[in-house]
Amino acid sequence: MPSSPEANTPATQRRAYSVAVYPRHRGEALLILHRRLGVWLPPGGECLPGETPREAAERELFEETGLRGRFPPTSPFAGTPDGYLGYEEHIAGQKGLHMNFVFVVDVDTKEITPNDEFSAWRWVTGMEGLEAPVNVGQFLAAALAAPASRGSAD
Repeated sequence: MPSSPEANTPATQRRAYSVAVYPRHRGEALLILHRRLGVWLPPGGECLPGETPREAAERELFEETGLRGRFPPTSPFAGTPDGYLGYEEHIAGQKGLHMNFVFVVDVDTKEITPNDEFSAWRWVTGMEGLEAPVNVGQFLAAALAAPASRGSAD
């Protein structure tokens, strides 16, 4: 079993909870070309103090894209927030270890209002031709396969 980044992270290195959120619309999901990192990622960012991962996902989605949506039930387990797909860890350069909660959300439009964190965006069904970490494609597939939210057009 591969070790997690946490196993190789000095205890003194900064650690932060973060979120990634895959907005989807009519069978496609949104990825952004991150300006600083130069790779395709879902919208997301760090959780603010006192904020739950689900609240952070809603906030980051709106701040980065202007989108709001509905988080579908994704787990049979009581207490799991709607939209939750999974968890992953990665080293985020000088930002240290990101302990990342991943969500999916159904949105009513593909019209976005981009912020300055990304230089391009695409609504996609797969990773063909996009440079990204491997798990971005894995979570993209999971997001597209997740059940639709109540009242979703998908």
